[in-house]
Amino acid sequence: MVNEALKMALRRRTTKDGRITHSDQGVQYASGQFKELLKTFKIVQSMSRKGDCWDNSIEESFFATIK
Repeated sequence: MVNEALKMALRRRTTKDGRITHSDQGVQYASGQFKELLKTFKIVQSMSRKGDCWDNSIEESFFATIK
């Protein structure tokens, strides 16, 4: 599902090389298929450290507000 979501996002927006995507260490983001997809589109992967909620605290706070 994350592969298809990334492909859809890339189709809908024009972007430049040097993009960065940030995620937690979920199995879907660590998979070989996802990493290959990122490599194909020259996207740098940023991943939170295990058990460190401060790595993406801004996003966590934003989504907590929505919930």
